[in-house]
Amino acid sequence: MWIRHSRRLMGKIFLFLVILLLGGLVFAGCTRGAQPKGWSGGTIDNGTLFLGSMEGKLVAIDLSNHTQLWETLLETAKPSGGFTFGCAPATTSVAIYGNPAVGEDLVYIGGYNGKIYAFNPSSGLSKDQYLDETKPEPIVGGPVIALGKVYIGSSDGKLYALNPATLDKEWEFQTGNKIWSTPAIDGDTIFIGSLDKKLYALSAATGNKKWEFATEGAIASTPVVHNDMVYIGSLDRHIYAIDAITGKLRWRSKVETDNWFWATPIVYNDVIYAPSLDGKVYILNAENGNEIKDAIDLGSPVPSWPVLVGKSIIIASQEGRIYALDTDTHQKRELNNLEEEIYAPLSASDGIVYIHTIEGELYALNAQTGAELWKLSFSK
Repeated sequence: MWIRHSRRLMGKIFLFLVILLLGGLVFAGCTRGAQPKGWSGGTIDNGTLFLGSMEGKLVAIDLSNHTQLWETLLETAKPSGGFTFGCAPATTSVAIYGNPAVGEDLVYIGGYNGKIYAFNPSSGLSKDQYLDETKPEPIVGGPVIALGKVYIGSSDGKLYALNPATLDKEWEFQTGNKIWSTPAIDGDTIFIGSLDKKLYALSAATGNKKWEFATEGAIASTPVVHNDMVYIGSLDRHIYAIDAITGKLRWRSKVETDNWFWATPIVYNDVIYAPSLDGKVYILNAENGNEIKDAIDLGSPVPSWPVLVGKSIIIASQEGRIYALDTDTHQKRELNNLEEEIYAPLSASDGIVYIHTIEGELYALNAQTGAELWKLSFSK
């Protein structure tokens, strides 16, 4: 009984944050004013981890000696409208929700203020651009770099393709509601989910629509493309498999969860591992959507994206517990309990998993043993 109550409470906490995110407001206390805080995960490139900190900074960490190479504050902005819970308006940092993307010379990141930023680590020069200067809307998902373009979605319901050097718009595609997810690229096709309950397949070159597929709930997670199939979790509490070429439904999961699919699933060896906000990880056959075994109960919602390390799926629950799920036996093993809430996607490299907590701490854990190797704090 206590476990069920705790899980419902944690789910309500996350739902509360999402509702506030919809309204453009996350309460952070009078000392900071009312502002979104963000929960960016890390992107690893050539031994460097790039991260959006809780303080609105783009940070680079050298993973060989776990030291900070540099940081740059995106900018500060005054809150626009909203409640302040009795606090006076204050200048705030720009919240970062999506993971950074690393290009040839620039690192890109989206801000909740509606801007995309590009930073050159060598020169220290940066540039930024509103996706829509007339009516900026928050950016929640992360950018993707492919085919000579930078792709990013916005809460104005549009997917944008930008010139990577100038950030000038090359094309845009309008959906029926906010875009919170990060796009996925496969070949010359880009896939994006929208809160209008649809998954779209577009030409990555022109933005022309190839097909659209409607689910029964909003889509906030990032699509996964595997063997000419697109897998997507919906807030209607089902996983969908859609033909990547035709847009036709291949299957919808028979199991209906007790809460949303928010985190992006992992597909490995034709098996789908899909965490849910009901605190369970669903294990489905990628060919037909049938459950391979009963869902693994973690006892707390899972908003964070898991990662694959070797043959183990590393998963973080919202309450801060880290698990390894063996893909051969489908048995879970608790690795660590950080006792800090986790919403950000995980990242991993060379047998080490990196976890950014809501407290502004970056943990490096041994993916086999769960031992804490080091941590850095960005909360100051």
